Amino acid sequence: MKKIDILSIHGGTTFRNRVGYLDYLKNHKRVYMEPKEKWSGKYLDDALGKNYRIIRPQMPLKDNAKYEDWKIYFEKHLPLLSQKYILIGTSLGGIFLARYLSENKLKHKPLAVFMVAPPFDDTVTGPGEELVGGFKLKNDLSLITENCKNVTMMFSEDDPTVPKNHAEKYRAKLPEANIKIYKGKNGHFIVGKLPEIVRMIKKL
Repeated sequence: MKKIDILSIHGGTTFRNRVGYLDYLKNHKRVYMEPKEKWSGKYLDDALGKNYRIIRPQMPLKDNAKYEDWKIYFEKHLPLLSQKYILIGTSLGGIFLARYLSENKLKHKPLAVFMVAPPFDDTVTGPGEELVGGFKLKNDLSLITENCKNVTMMFSEDDPTVPKNHAEKYRAKLPEANIKIYKGKNGHFIVGKLPEIVRMIKKL
C-alpha cells in the first residue's frame, strides 16, 4: 500500500521592519535548552503510523517570514507528493495555505486541508505579534474549497494570539469549510497531543 503524504507547514513570525525584528530577538524570543514536545512532531508520526509519510519543510526565515519566499519553497515540494496527500498548516503556516490555495489552482487536489489556528488578518495579539510580509488574504477565498472540498480550520477559545473571532471571519468567507472551535488548547495549540486531527485524518 502506497503511503499518504502529509505536507506540514509550521508557523512563524513577520515584521514590518528590521527594527521590530531586532527588538523581538532581544526581548521576546524564548530560548529552549530542551526540545519542545509538539503535537505536530513525533506524536503525529506515532499516532498515524506507517501508512503516512509526513514531510516537514523548514520554510525560509521563519522568524522573519515573507510570503513570496515561502511560496517558492512550497512549490518545490508540491510535485514530489504522491497522488494522495494532505496539507496541514499551523498558525502562519495556516494563513500561508489559505492565501496560496485562494490564488492558485492545484493540478492535483489534496484529500484534505487542515489549518490549525490560522490568523485571518493583522488583528493578531500578543507581544511581538503582527501579520505582514505579504501574508494578507485577498477578498475572494472561494478557490480554497474548489481546490479541496475537505477543508478544516481549528481554533481555540483560549488562544491569546489568534482570537476566536478569526474563526468567524473565515466562516463568513468559506461557508463550506469545517470550522472547529475548541474550549481550550493551551492557548495557541501549544499541546503535545492533538488526537482530534489524528481522528479526522484516519477517517479520510
